[in-house]
Amino acid sequence: MDFNRYQWAAFAAALFLPMLLFAGTKSSERKNTALKNLKAFLLMIQYAEGTIGVNAYRMMYGGSLLNDYSMHPNIAITKWSITSTAAGAYQFLYSTWMELQTTLGLHDFSPSSQDRAAIELIKNKGALADVLNGKIVSAIYKCRKIWASFPGAGYGQSEKRIETLLQFYIKTGGRLTNE
Repeated sequence: MDFNRYQWAAFAAALFLPMLLFAGTKSSERKNTALKNLKAFLLMIQYAEGTIGVNAYRMMYGGSLLNDYSMHPNIAITKWSITSTAAGAYQFLYSTWMELQTTLGLHDFSPSSQDRAAIELIKNKGALADVLNGKIVSAIYKCRKIWASFPGAGYGQSEKRIETLLQFYIKTGGRLTNE
């Protein structure tokens, strides 16, 4: 999956904090692999959540698009007998977004803010090191309660198969390591 210039800038900004984990390492190849793994994992989340594509960061639950990145839209939408305020590339619920916005000092709902918030959720579940090191099955398991589309989430929504997610992760440049 290719990023446009704006998405690359947002992604690079969002990577600043996690990459501090690798600040002391001597291997630029290891840093490069970690970046590719994180990018692939974030894209895999978007794929699983059904937001992948040029409008990923504008996607609201049910498929409508937001036109303003100044704040989370906080619009409750009912589709398929489920009502949700989920929005953005990673389908943040409004309540989750408000917590992350405060914790991270985010000023808007821009792509870079969404990426930073998703990375924070991954970190909070103890899965960031797994993602950076290519232990994706473990990372998916740890994050399954964040994203309803992950296998084992248990929210009654359509869940992707682990094999499908791993194939997409590899296709977008991620590398797996032995769990």
